[in-house]
Amino acid sequence: MEDSSGQAVLACAVAYAGRAPSARSLQARAPGRLLASNARYWAERWKQCLPRPPDAAVRAERLGRSIARWQAIRADIVAVETEIEALLAATARQVQTTLPDVGVIRAVGFAAFSLPIEGFPTAEHLYPATGLAPARYQSATINRTGRISRTGLAEHRDALMGIAWGLSQYCGPFAERDAELRARGMAPIQARVALARHACRLTYRMLRTQQPFDEERYRQGRHPSGR
Repeated sequence: MEDSSGQAVLACAVAYAGRAPSARSLQARAPGRLLASNARYWAERWKQCLPRPPDAAVRAERLGRSIARWQAIRADIVAVETEIEALLAATARQVQTTLPDVGVIRAVGFAAFSLPIEGFPTAEHLYPATGLAPARYQSATINRTGRISRTGLAEHRDALMGIAWGLSQYCGPFAERDAELRARGMAPIQARVALARHACRLTYRMLRTQQPFDEERYRQGRHPSGR
């Protein structure tokens, strides 16, 4: 639904109540550029679909209302994100948006529970606050770690995991580390939790120094063990 072809198909489904549109009609209703070859592809695919059902007009009307609601919600989200972005620009949170695939909402989600950053002496103090650090069991004779503690707020944890996922997809050093972890036999979610620790150290340093992310500098400054 996000691209021009998807929205053109939906618009024609409403306008023609299920009848196959021409390639020109698809291009005319596309909100952006729709190549003639792409339009012809969808027009031909449409002709291969099942015949129109008897209640096609009712279905088309219902679809039109659903699309209108989706467009209104989408416009509202864009408006709110624009407002948040303006507010974010005046705070220490803004520096996080220089990270790959970290937008306004994700930056606010993590920083809202991390600031003031001075409240955490080191990144190793911030990381347990997200609930992703392993739980520790200690006694006179036992000293072991267990599964992640899941203490803290779920929103804080989810924001950090989201940052880690984005970095694993769009940041070279994190993508390489993700591949290494999976090659060792880690499941995808386990690898992401491990990457979240590195992401926490990185975002902590950025919030402290207010220096934007530089991938090459980060790569050069990485610990040999991958930290």
